[in-house]
Amino acid sequence: MTLRLYDTAARSVRDFVPLRPGRVGIYLCGLTVQSPPHIGHLRSGVNYDVLRRWLLRSGYQVTFVRNVTDIDDKILAKAVQQQRPFWSIAYANEVILGAAYRSLNVLPPTYEPRATGHIPEMHELIKKLIAAGHAYPADDGSGDVYFDVQSYPRYGVLSHQDPDATQVTGEVEERGKRDPRDFALWKGAKPDEPAEAAWPSPWGPGRPGWHIECSAMCWRYLGPEFDIHGGGLDLTFPHHENELAQSRAAGLPFARYWVHHGLLNLGEAKMSKSLGNVIDLDHVTRIGVRPAELRYYMVAPHYRSRIDYSDESLRESAVAYRRVEGFVRRAADRVGAGKLGDLPDAFGAALDDDLNTSAALAVLHETVKNGQLALNGGDDEGTRTALAEVRAMLDVLGLDPLDPAWDGDGQDGDLRGVVDALVELAIEQRAQARARKDWATADAVRDRLRKAGVVVEDTPQGTRWTIGEQD
Repeated sequence: MTLRLYDTAARSVRDFVPLRPGRVGIYLCGLTVQSPPHIGHLRSGVNYDVLRRWLLRSGYQVTFVRNVTDIDDKILAKAVQQQRPFWSIAYANEVILGAAYRSLNVLPPTYEPRATGHIPEMHELIKKLIAAGHAYPADDGSGDVYFDVQSYPRYGVLSHQDPDATQVTGEVEERGKRDPRDFALWKGAKPDEPAEAAWPSPWGPGRPGWHIECSAMCWRYLGPEFDIHGGGLDLTFPHHENELAQSRAAGLPFARYWVHHGLLNLGEAKMSKSLGNVIDLDHVTRIGVRPAELRYYMVAPHYRSRIDYSDESLRESAVAYRRVEGFVRRAADRVGAGKLGDLPDAFGAALDDDLNTSAALAVLHETVKNGQLALNGGDDEGTRTALAEVRAMLDVLGLDPLDPAWDGDGQDGDLRGVVDALVELAIEQRAQARARKDWATADAVRDRLRKAGVVVEDTPQGTRWTIGEQD
């Protein structure tokens, strides 16, 4: 394996050389759980799940950390508004997020730490920064502690900004700052915030700033230096820039590669609950798209490319996946599911080239085409070989239809059984019409099934049906 990744800090594609042979440590910035996730949030989990699966397939042991930010300004504002404990809001949304990841066949992380569980590590880092002259407690008695941007000459190296030209962003309060660019490491307790949202500290009761949380959790679970730090392109500045500055200023080598994925937009702007332009999993289900098909939609473009969402483009992507799924199920009916096969060289080369899933899918579809020819021609050995290769590729992408993780695929198990029984009943009625040479009725049943998204195929082995293209 010679994986090459686009490193945001280096602004170029670099050969990936892990810190420790055979082992890879990845930290993915998770969500702030002030509300349920939308599909823009979920793209992150899917994209880095493919990276993780590819590293695992390539023989690496992967420690994958994805955090949960369960304390911040927005969560506290909702707690006051709803008169609920902040942790109640955070946990309820965390449960929904976990279910969404599972529905998309995203592997569970090795560790999924919450920010509120790592206050001591944050205190330790802040102490290091103050001792090194890179942070200061505010002298106004607020209890705030700030990172001194001017004290760190390398500030801006990740986002490639001149520190003197850096625009202030992300900080609401200005209490006790020496420089508007300085950012909060610790936020002193405020009278209008819930009392349970404050922890004792050497600087008085308060809570952590956003950026120090991730630095502390990286340190706790991956050590002072690790391989890959991932997240959305919108996190490059200020979040990841601030993480990098405070970690290295505290003496931690920190991340060796910075990998950022493109955003999922609705209209001209990224999906954002604050803008009111979001698509969630319930909407996807309502328009007849299954979780596996949504995952395919997210995997198909290169991870660094922007996705401009529309219902039409999602449905088109779903049809493409159904064709692949149809081959897998028909071939498995014919020759048995078998074991996963070897990966085509071109598929591996595509993923080694900055995780180019769009090129990898081209290899997948070509193999499906050849397998379909073998299947239709009665070539069982060719069908078996193609099926094994196709399933191996789909396994890396998390899309194998025969993976037990997709059992039910977002549907209640009992309901799926009812649907299967109804389709089989319709096919039996069609067979009876054909037996009495009532072609009009037989064609009408087939057409009704097609409109419902069920493709019926007559083969020498009998009639088969699969989920296929909808009219």
